[in-house]
Amino acid sequence: MMPTMTADSEAQLAAILTSLDDDKAEDVVQIDLRGKTAMCDYMVICSGRSSRQVSAIAEKLMDRLKQDMGIVSRTEGKETGDWVLIDTGDVVVHVFRPEVRDFYQLEKMWLPSGQTAASQV
Repeated sequence: MMPTMTADSEAQLAAILTSLDDDKAEDVVQIDLRGKTAMCDYMVICSGRSSRQVSAIAEKLMDRLKQDMGIVSRTEGKETGDWVLIDTGDVVVHVFRPEVRDFYQLEKMWLPSGQTAASQV
């Protein structure tokens, strides 16, 4: 019997967080966007220590999602390794080098005012 080829956003989020943890992604923040935007249900932001690690984290995440859940993700920025965006449809993942993440500060745009990134983990 074939595995189910779709997964709800919570299952995708859990798989993504596990993959990021396995690959030593740093400063992982998850943001619940349900009811706030039609773009996605969740956004996950994390850092890798180098361009090489950022690319590896993204590559492994996409491979695991495809193998385990049948999800083919769209991606941008994998070539440079400064900021890779992975879009599963229900969850958008941003993997940054720390300097690039500091520059763009996506968390500030999406987190409710008064809530810090640390409180989201």
